[in-house]
Amino acid sequence: MTRGLALAVALGLGALACSGAQSPTLASYFTSEPGLQTAGVKMIPIHTPKGNFKVWTKRFGSHPRIKLLLLHGGPGATHEYFEGLENDLAAAGIEFIYYDQLGSAYSDQPTDPSLWTIDRFVDEVEQVRVALGLDRSNFYLLGHSWGGILGVEYALRHGENIKGFILSSMMMSIPDYNRYADTVLAKQMPPEVVAEIKAIEARGDYENPRYMELLIPHFYHQHLCRLDDWPDAVNRALGRINRQIYVLMQGPSEFGASGLLENWDRKADLPKLAMPTLVIGGKYDTMDPEHMRWVSTQVQHGSFLYCPTGSHLAMWDDQQTYVRGLIKFLEAVDRGEQRVGF
Repeated sequence: MTRGLALAVALGLGALACSGAQSPTLASYFTSEPGLQTAGVKMIPIHTPKGNFKVWTKRFGSHPRIKLLLLHGGPGATHEYFEGLENDLAAAGIEFIYYDQLGSAYSDQPTDPSLWTIDRFVDEVEQVRVALGLDRSNFYLLGHSWGGILGVEYALRHGENIKGFILSSMMMSIPDYNRYADTVLAKQMPPEVVAEIKAIEARGDYENPRYMELLIPHFYHQHLCRLDDWPDAVNRALGRINRQIYVLMQGPSEFGASGLLENWDRKADLPKLAMPTLVIGGKYDTMDPEHMRWVSTQVQHGSFLYCPTGSHLAMWDDQQTYVRGLIKFLEAVDRGEQRVGF
């Protein structure tokens, strides 16, 4: 650990102690694991109808009541784009756990297409939760993008296990998202660019270099991550996407979903979510921020965090708003509060 990070952690934990909540000390937060030191990495066996595999997890820190499991997007991306949260979460004494879903870079990568279903992924998350010893007293779940779909599906089936839920940058209806992409996002682009993108897609010519030449400046840098230079963690996560999973579930188009998720819609089920829930949306997100705000009013105990300079990866291009809001929510729920004002 760098001296600066150690100081930040010490100050953060000290501030928590002053608030009256019992929090881990600096020593306890960085307690060594018993036996052989593995830097917090645990390969978890996953049982599936197609055999047994292993998924990769990595724990940072130790907090008795706040253990945050991160569900990455894609489908088929990696945990790596969450790395921008590390310093601030550690400074606040938050225990957090990276996790690459089955098929993603650090985990086993079977190729049987029947594995890539929502139901099987939900079962995988439950196996990971049990293996990590997470329960209602300490388990916080953050789902971003596709991870938001997975997180909501998990929360609807296993909500009794969750202390707090964070839904980040994911609308609760793929048909609504596709309409938003077509009627709002597309209209922010030059008409000739949209026409050329749609012509390429109509031909199924997704490997044409021109496709990315158009999407990167006109879509990705506007709505995915607005930083001029994308962080290495973002490039690594996107560069390792498992295309088999991504295309099967999301579809080949980068401008709307057309795969197995095309008709997914959970709007009517949101009132069933009873745990404290934080919904995060960014002004420039691929996901409609007003839809995200609405979602926060449909769950039983919802809060909404708006990132005014954020896009789909608001943890990077509106980093302080994102991470401070996240920490505020985690600490508030830990104190027994169900909603948080921002």
